[in-house]
Amino acid sequence: MELILKKDVENLGFADDVVEVKNGYGRNYLIPNGFALLATPSAKKVLAETLKQRAFKEKKEIEDAEKVGKKLSGLEIKILAKAGAGDKLFGSVSNADVAEAFAKEGVELEKKFITVPGGTIKRLGQYEASVRLHREVIVPVTFEVITQAK
Repeated sequence: MELILKKDVENLGFADDVVEVKNGYGRNYLIPNGFALLATPSAKKVLAETLKQRAFKEKKEIEDAEKVGKKLSGLEIKILAKAGAGDKLFGSVSNADVAEAFAKEGVELEKKFITVPGGTIKRLGQYEASVRLHREVIVPVTFEVITQAK
C-alpha cells in the first residue's frame, strides 16, 4: 500500500514522504491516526505542488539548522552522574539527560531528536550522540559523563 505521510513517523519516514507499507499497518494504524493518507494520483499532484512551493523555505531552514549544528559542535557538554566502582553508573544517561545538558548551555532541543549510542549510557567516559536538526542535517555532538565530586 502506497501512502503519503502527513507527519514524521519513526523508522518509516518524514512528513510528505511517499512510502510503501503493509496494508494492515496503513489501514489500521497510519490512516486512522492521521499519520498518512492514500497516495492517489491526485494526492501525488497536490504533494508535488506543495513540495515545489516549500523548496525555497526549506533551503533557509537547512541553513539555520547548519548554524545551530556548528554551535552545538563547539559546546563542551559534561553530564554529572553518580558512579560506583569501575566507572559504572548508578542508573544511566539517556537522550533526555543530554537534552537537559544542552538546555543548561542555552540550546533547546527535543529529546526525540537526540540519538544516544545503545539507547542509554551506563559508564563514565566520553561519548558521541547524533542530533537531527532537520531531515537533511544530522550533527554529531560529543559529551562527557563525569562523576559528581564527593
